[in-house]
Formats: sequence, C-alpha cells, structure tokens
Amino acid sequence: MDTYTFLGPEGTFTEMALLKVPGAAEAVRVPSVNAAAALAKVRSGECDAAMLPIENSVEGGVSATLDAIASGQALRIIREVIVPVSFVLAAQPGVDLGSVVRVGTHPHAWAQTRIWADRNIPNAEYIPVTSTGAAAHALVSGAPDYQAAICARPVAERLGLAILAENIEDNSGAVTRFVLVARPGALPEATGADKTTVAIPLPEDRPGALMEILDQFATRGVNLSRIESRPTGQFLGHYFFSIDADGHIAEARMAEALRALHRISPQIRFMGSYPRADAQVPEIPAHTTDRVFDQAQRWFDGLLAE
Repeated sequence: MDTYTFLGPEGTFTEMALLKVPGAAEAVRVPSVNAAAALAKVRSGECDAAMLPIENSVEGGVSATLDAIASGQALRIIREVIVPVSFVLAAQPGVDLGSVVRVGTHPHAWAQTRIWADRNIPNAEYIPVTSTGAAAHALVSGAPDYQAAICARPVAERLGLAILAENIEDNSGAVTRFVLVARPGALPEATGADKTTVAIPLPEDRPGALMEILDQFATRGVNLSRIESRPTGQFLGHYFFSIDADGHIAEARMAEALRALHRISPQIRFMGSYPRADAQVPEIPAHTTDRVFDQAQRWFDGLLAE
C-alpha cells in the first residue's frame, strides 16, 4: 500500500488536494509539519510521495515548497492538483465574533482574508500557525493564544467548531495549485497538455544573463506559465529561477530547450514533466512541432551523408 505525506494535521487544504489523487483515500496518509519535513520523508523512503502547495492564484509561489524541492537530493513532480480555496472563521462553541481579539492561521490564509478581517475584526491580532488545519486543531486539543482560527470548513465541522463567518476570502475565485512529489523514477507519459518544472541557477550576474535563459525557451516555441527568482542562500544577490514551462520533456522543443539551458547553466535541476491539472493544450508554433524538428534532423543527417 502506498504511503503519502502532506502538510498536516488532518483537514488542511493539502490533504484535500491529496484526496483527489486516485487511491489516496485508501492509502496510508502521514501528516508533516512543513515542506522540508515532508520531503525528508520521501527522500528517506518513509513515504512514497508528498503533496505540497506550490502556487496560489493570489499570493503566487509558495517559497517554502519551491526552495525545499530545489535543494537536496533530487526529486520529481509527478502530478499537480488545483483546489478552490474558501475560508471560514471558526471557534469553540460559545465564542462570538465580538470576543475575538486574536486569530490563528497560516500566513497565506491570512493574506487572502485581510480585507474581510479589517472590516469585521479590525482590532484582532494575527497569530501565525504552520497550517490552517493546525490552527483549527489547536482550538480543540491545545491552549492556543487565540480565540478563533481561519481554516477550511470541513476541518471546522469535523472538529465540532462553531462557524462564526464563512466565505471570508477576499477573492472568491482563488485557487491553490498543489504538486505530488516523489523520488526519481519513470516519468508520467506525455499527454499533449503537460508542464515541465525546472530550477535554473543564474550562472553569472551580468546584463542579459536572464534574457539568455529565456531565449532558449522562446526560440523553441516553449511558453512559460510561471517564473520566479529565489535566493540560493549562498550569498546576497545569488539567485535561481524556478520555472514552469508548457510541454513535456519527451517533446522535441522542450528537450532542445533543456539541452541548451544545460550548456548555459550546468547546475540546472529538472524537477519533472507531468500532466496539467486543467488539461489545457498549449498553442505550439508551427515551426516548433515534433514533426518539424524531425524533418530538420533528417535534413541535417542527409548533409553529413553526402
């Protein structure tokens, strides 16, 4: 039986994402306190894969996940899941909205509910917690220094908490993108609607260095759906670029781009090619299809054979 880990405790949005994976409901599910701990379980073999948040439509990339995957023993993203995000303000029965002076939740959840909080509990202090689920669980099992938690409705209901307010997110259409991360192995097959994720250290801080990296994708017709700079931690001003590109490594245009990038930045880290959660097929310029790459290769081979 497969064993999965996720950002816990039970009832987090990360567990909700994991339960969308076929077979995960029947698998062993192990909560982890943070992304680094979850990936350590995968790297050690304790767990087969970890589900982690990587991007939010409001807050952007989840830096803890991006950094944890990009460093240490190589891992592979094998699947992505998108979960709509909606929050409630929950408390122990008997607590009313007017008595809430401190609120516990995850930083991303707080950032997505700030406008509501400013309007409805303007004097409440925010207390950061490792996850929305942990904030809710602490109201029941611990003695937190807050009276209410911002979390998902399912965990509040499961724990018997009172819902003081619902749909408190500032952006009603917000979603979070999660990725399932495993040890290197056979890649998911290309579907025609795929993503490839890479981390590319900037080899040299000079004018045009980033443009040189981007050109390798652009000239081969590869669209980038996400690009973020992250510090390597080595010294101030030293960065790597975390990139999601539309396409699969099995496609000629993506393979050619990655080969070229390796020449520019030999420390490039390939983090997986996997199906897009939205199954959206990218538009591929006519001169960058696999057929055209194959024709060019046969033409070139013919020149050498003359």
